[in-house]
Amino acid sequence: MPLRVLIVDDEPLARARLRALLADCHALGTVGGPAAASVGEAAQAVQAMEQLQHQAWDVVLLDIHMPGMDGLELARRLRQRPQPPAVVFVTAHAEHALQAFEVEAVDYLTKPVRPERLQQALDKAQRWLGQRPAAPGAPSEADFLLIHDRGRTERVPLNDIVYLKAELKYVTVRTPQRSHIFDGSLHELEQAHGPRWLRVHRNALVARHRIRSLERGHGPAGLPEDAHDAADGWWLRLDGVDEPVAVSRRQLAAVREVLAGGAC
Repeated sequence: MPLRVLIVDDEPLARARLRALLADCHALGTVGGPAAASVGEAAQAVQAMEQLQHQAWDVVLLDIHMPGMDGLELARRLRQRPQPPAVVFVTAHAEHALQAFEVEAVDYLTKPVRPERLQQALDKAQRWLGQRPAAPGAPSEADFLLIHDRGRTERVPLNDIVYLKAELKYVTVRTPQRSHIFDGSLHELEQAHGPRWLRVHRNALVARHRIRSLERGHGPAGLPEDAHDAADGWWLRLDGVDEPVAVSRRQLAAVREVLAGGAC
C-alpha cells in the first residue's frame, strides 16, 4: 500500500519541493508500488496535530525550526501516540541530528534534499513501520476487542470482559456495563487470547480473573436451551455481573482445578 506522508514545514516552497520529490519517488515504484501516495501538508505543529487527529499518517516529514512548537517537541509528542508515525526530519540545520535521534527519528535529511536521499528515508520508514513499537505504557491493539455494530466500531478492553458466549452466528461479549455482539467465533477468540479465558461450556468462555465461586443449584429461570446440560446444575458466579454461567459436565473438573489452585 502507498505510504501516507504528512509534510510539516512553515515554508510553502519547501513543502512544494517535498511534494514534487515524493511524486518522483513513487514513480520509481519502490515505495508502495505505482499508486500515488496520500500526501498532506501542515505549516506548523498545531496544524499537524489536528491533521493527525483526523487521519492516520504513516510518515511525517518534519522541519525543526518553526513558529510555536518546534519539530523536536512535536516528535516527542508523536512518540507518545499508540501508533506513532515514522518521523523523518527535513531541515537546513545539521546540528540537531543528535537530538533528532534521541526522539527516535527514522532519518535526518538536510536541505536541499536529494531525490535518492528522500527515497532512502522512505524505505527506512517503511521498514520501521513493519515493526513499529507502541508508545511506552500505551495499550496495544492486543489489549482490546474491536466490536463492529451498525456502522460503529468500539474498542472493548479485554480486562473489562466477564464472559464470552456463542449464540447462533455471533458471540455475546459481556462486560459489567453491557452486552456487545461480536461477529466472529468463540474458537477464534480462544486462540487469540487463550490464557485469559477458561472454557466452562462448549459455548462459553469466562475471564479467569473474574471467577468468584462455583455453586450447585437449579440456576436462574428462563435458561437458554444450551444451558440445560450443565453438570448436575453447577454454575459459576463471576465478578461484575449478576447472572451465573453454566458449567458443563466435561469442564467441571477443569473449573474445580482452577479454583483450587488459585490460578484465576
